[in-house]
Amino acid sequence: YKVSGGLHGVGVSVVNALSEKLQLTIKRGGKVYEQFYNDGFPKSKLKPVGKSKDTGTEIKIIPSAKVFNNINFSFEVLSARLRELSFLNSGVKITISDERTGKEVKYLNKGGLAEFVEFINKKRTPINTVFHFLKNDNKSGITVEVALQWNDGYQENIKCYTNNIPQRDGGTHLVGFRTALTRTLNNYMEKEGLNNREKISTSGDDAR
Repeated sequence: YKVSGGLHGVGVSVVNALSEKLQLTIKRGGKVYEQFYNDGFPKSKLKPVGKSKDTGTEIKIIPSAKVFNNINFSFEVLSARLRELSFLNSGVKITISDERTGKEVKYLNKGGLAEFVEFINKKRTPINTVFHFLKNDNKSGITVEVALQWNDGYQENIKCYTNNIPQRDGGTHLVGFRTALTRTLNNYMEKEGLNNREKISTSGDDAR
Protein backbone atom coordinates (compact mmCIF):
# COMPACT_ATOMS: atom_id res chain seq x y z
CA TYR A 1 0.00 0.00 0.00
CA LYS A 2 2.90 2.32 0.71
CA VAL A 3 4.12 2.39 -2.89
CA SER A 4 0.87 1.85 -4.79
CA GLY A 5 -1.26 4.34 -6.64
CA GLY A 6 -4.99 4.01 -7.14
CA LEU A 7 -6.06 2.96 -3.64
CA HIS A 8 -9.02 5.31 -3.39
CA GLY A 9 -11.44 3.48 -5.70
CA VAL A 10 -11.71 6.17 -8.36
CA GLY A 11 -10.13 3.93 -11.01
CA VAL A 12 -12.56 1.04 -10.64
CA SER A 13 -15.46 3.51 -10.53
CA VAL A 14 -14.45 4.83 -13.95
CA VAL A 15 -13.92 1.31 -15.31
CA ASN A 16 -17.35 0.33 -14.00
CA ALA A 17 -19.02 3.36 -15.58
CA LEU A 18 -17.48 2.44 -18.97
CA SER A 19 -18.34 -1.27 -18.76
CA GLU A 20 -21.38 -3.07 -20.07
CA LYS A 21 -20.96 -5.61 -17.26
CA LEU A 22 -18.78 -5.81 -14.17
CA GLN A 23 -18.52 -8.68 -11.71
CA LEU A 24 -16.92 -8.08 -8.32
CA THR A 25 -15.72 -11.02 -6.21
CA ILE A 26 -14.15 -10.50 -2.79
CA LYS A 27 -12.61 -13.15 -0.55
CA ARG A 28 -12.26 -11.91 3.00
CA GLY A 29 -12.88 -13.09 6.55
CA GLY A 30 -13.48 -16.68 5.47
CA LYS A 31 -16.29 -15.71 3.08
CA VAL A 32 -16.76 -15.02 -0.62
CA TYR A 33 -18.82 -11.96 -1.61
CA GLU A 34 -20.17 -11.04 -5.04
CA GLN A 35 -21.83 -8.08 -6.72
CA PHE A 36 -22.84 -7.43 -10.34
CA TYR A 37 -23.13 -4.15 -12.26
CA ASN A 38 -24.63 -3.24 -15.65
CA ASP A 39 -23.58 0.03 -17.32
CA GLY A 40 -22.22 1.28 -14.00
CA PHE A 41 -25.31 0.53 -11.92
CA PRO A 42 -25.48 -2.23 -9.28
CA LYS A 43 -27.90 -5.07 -10.01
CA SER A 44 -27.89 -6.14 -6.37
CA LYS A 45 -26.18 -5.44 -3.07
CA LEU A 46 -22.87 -7.05 -2.11
CA LYS A 47 -23.79 -10.46 -0.68
CA PRO A 48 -21.99 -13.58 0.60
CA VAL A 49 -22.09 -16.54 -1.81
CA GLY A 50 -19.65 -19.01 -0.27
CA LYS A 51 -16.67 -19.68 1.96
CA SER A 52 -12.93 -19.46 1.33
CA LYS A 53 -9.70 -19.43 3.29
CA ASP A 54 -8.12 -17.21 0.64
CA THR A 55 -8.13 -13.41 0.51
CA GLY A 56 -8.18 -11.10 -2.49
CA THR A 57 -10.34 -9.27 -4.99
CA GLU A 58 -11.23 -10.28 -8.54
CA ILE A 59 -12.89 -7.98 -11.08
CA LYS A 60 -14.25 -9.15 -14.42
CA ILE A 61 -15.47 -6.64 -17.00
CA ILE A 62 -16.93 -6.38 -20.47
CA PRO A 63 -16.14 -2.92 -21.91
CA SER A 64 -19.09 -0.98 -23.28
CA ALA A 65 -19.38 -1.06 -27.06
CA LYS A 66 -21.50 2.09 -26.73
CA VAL A 67 -18.45 4.00 -25.47
CA PHE A 68 -15.50 2.36 -27.25
CA ASN A 69 -14.97 1.68 -30.94
CA ASN A 70 -12.66 -1.22 -30.11
CA ILE A 71 -13.39 -3.45 -27.11
CA ASN A 72 -10.74 -6.08 -27.86
CA PHE A 73 -7.91 -6.20 -25.33
CA SER A 74 -4.34 -6.15 -26.65
CA PHE A 75 -2.18 -8.82 -25.03
CA GLU A 76 0.99 -6.95 -26.02
CA VAL A 77 -0.12 -3.65 -24.43
CA LEU A 78 -1.24 -5.28 -21.18
CA SER A 79 1.81 -7.54 -21.06
CA ALA A 80 4.20 -4.59 -21.46
CA ARG A 81 2.54 -2.70 -18.61
CA LEU A 82 2.57 -5.74 -16.29
CA ARG A 83 6.23 -6.39 -17.09
CA GLU A 84 6.93 -2.77 -16.15
CA LEU A 85 5.08 -3.25 -12.84
CA SER A 86 7.11 -6.38 -12.10
CA PHE A 87 10.31 -4.30 -12.32
CA LEU A 88 8.81 -1.54 -10.16
CA ASN A 89 7.67 -4.05 -7.50
CA SER A 90 10.69 -6.26 -7.02
CA GLY A 91 9.87 -9.84 -5.98
CA VAL A 92 6.16 -9.72 -6.89
CA LYS A 93 5.05 -12.43 -9.34
CA ILE A 94 2.57 -11.28 -11.99
CA THR A 95 0.83 -13.63 -14.42
CA ILE A 96 -1.07 -12.60 -17.56
CA SER A 97 -3.17 -15.21 -19.37
CA ASP A 98 -5.01 -14.81 -22.67
CA GLU A 99 -7.88 -17.32 -22.71
CA ARG A 100 -8.54 -16.50 -26.38
CA THR A 101 -5.22 -17.97 -27.50
CA GLY A 102 -3.97 -19.86 -24.45
CA LYS A 103 -0.90 -17.61 -24.26
CA GLU A 104 0.45 -17.02 -20.76
CA VAL A 105 3.44 -15.04 -19.48
CA LYS A 106 4.78 -14.81 -15.95
CA TYR A 107 6.91 -11.94 -14.67
CA LEU A 108 9.10 -12.04 -11.58
CA ASN A 109 11.97 -9.57 -11.38
CA LYS A 110 14.02 -9.43 -8.20
CA GLY A 111 16.51 -6.82 -9.37
CA GLY A 112 14.13 -3.86 -9.23
CA LEU A 113 15.01 -0.74 -11.18
CA ALA A 114 18.57 -1.89 -11.81
CA GLU A 115 17.23 -4.91 -13.68
CA PHE A 116 14.73 -2.65 -15.47
CA VAL A 117 17.52 -0.42 -16.79
CA GLU A 118 19.48 -3.47 -17.97
CA PHE A 119 16.36 -4.67 -19.80
CA ILE A 120 15.89 -1.27 -21.50
CA ASN A 121 19.55 -1.22 -22.53
CA LYS A 122 19.83 -4.83 -23.72
CA LYS A 123 19.70 -3.82 -27.40
CA ARG A 124 22.26 -1.06 -26.88
CA THR A 125 25.91 -0.99 -25.83
CA PRO A 126 26.27 0.09 -22.16
CA ILE A 127 29.44 1.96 -21.22
CA ASN A 128 29.16 1.51 -17.45
CA THR A 129 27.54 -0.81 -14.93
CA VAL A 130 24.13 0.24 -13.60
CA PHE A 131 24.32 2.85 -10.83
CA HIS A 132 21.48 2.16 -8.39
CA PHE A 133 20.40 3.41 -4.99
CA LEU A 134 17.36 3.17 -2.74
CA LYS A 135 16.78 5.75 -0.01
CA ASN A 136 14.09 5.72 2.68
CA ASP A 137 13.30 8.89 4.62
CA ASN A 138 11.75 7.84 7.93
CA LYS A 139 10.51 11.32 8.81
CA SER A 140 8.46 11.90 5.65
CA GLY A 141 7.83 8.25 4.82
CA ILE A 142 9.06 8.87 1.27
CA THR A 143 11.14 6.31 -0.58
CA VAL A 144 13.26 7.26 -3.61
CA GLU A 145 14.82 4.70 -5.96
CA VAL A 146 17.05 5.60 -8.88
CA ALA A 147 18.88 3.50 -11.46
CA LEU A 148 20.85 4.83 -14.41
CA GLN A 149 23.27 3.63 -17.04
CA TRP A 150 24.87 5.37 -19.99
CA ASN A 151 25.09 3.73 -23.41
CA ASP A 152 26.73 4.62 -26.72
CA GLY A 153 23.58 6.22 -28.11
CA TYR A 154 22.72 9.91 -28.32
CA GLN A 155 19.05 9.80 -27.35
CA GLU A 156 18.07 10.21 -23.72
CA ASN A 157 15.56 7.73 -22.30
CA ILE A 158 14.22 8.68 -18.88
CA LYS A 159 11.26 6.96 -17.20
CA CYS A 160 9.68 8.50 -14.10
CA TYR A 161 7.15 6.88 -11.80
CA THR A 162 5.29 7.98 -8.71
CA ASN A 163 3.67 5.14 -6.77
CA ASN A 164 3.90 2.90 -9.86
CA ILE A 165 2.17 5.51 -12.03
CA PRO A 166 4.17 6.67 -15.10
CA GLN A 167 4.92 10.41 -15.27
CA ARG A 168 5.42 11.01 -18.98
CA ASP A 169 6.31 14.69 -18.51
CA GLY A 170 8.65 14.07 -15.57
CA GLY A 171 7.84 16.66 -12.93
CA THR A 172 9.67 18.57 -10.22
CA HIS A 173 11.41 15.43 -8.94
CA LEU A 174 13.00 14.92 -12.38
CA VAL A 175 14.06 18.58 -12.59
CA GLY A 176 15.63 18.29 -9.14
CA PHE A 177 17.44 15.07 -10.04
CA ARG A 178 18.85 16.50 -13.27
CA THR A 179 20.08 19.61 -11.42
CA ALA A 180 21.72 17.49 -8.71
CA LEU A 181 23.37 15.22 -11.30
CA THR A 182 24.93 18.16 -13.12
CA ARG A 183 26.07 19.82 -9.87
CA THR A 184 27.60 16.57 -8.62
CA LEU A 185 29.56 16.11 -11.86
CA ASN A 186 30.90 19.67 -11.70
CA ASN A 187 31.86 19.26 -8.04
CA TYR A 188 33.68 16.01 -8.82
CA MET A 189 35.63 17.57 -11.68
CA GLU A 190 36.73 20.45 -9.46
CA LYS A 191 37.60 18.24 -6.50
CA GLU A 192 39.70 15.88 -8.63
CA GLY A 193 41.44 18.74 -10.41
CA LEU A 194 40.14 17.72 -13.82
CA ASN A 195 39.62 21.32 -14.91
CA ASN A 196 42.76 22.98 -13.49
CA ARG A 197 43.96 24.29 -16.84
CA GLU A 198 40.67 25.83 -17.77
CA LYS A 199 37.58 26.38 -15.64
CA ILE A 200 34.88 24.20 -17.13
CA SER A 201 31.28 23.94 -16.02
CA THR A 202 29.28 21.20 -17.63
CA SER A 203 25.69 21.77 -18.65
CA GLY A 204 22.80 19.42 -18.07
CA ASP A 205 23.13 18.10 -21.61
CA ASP A 206 26.83 17.33 -21.00
CA ALA A 207 26.07 15.42 -17.83
CA ARG A 208 23.33 13.38 -19.42
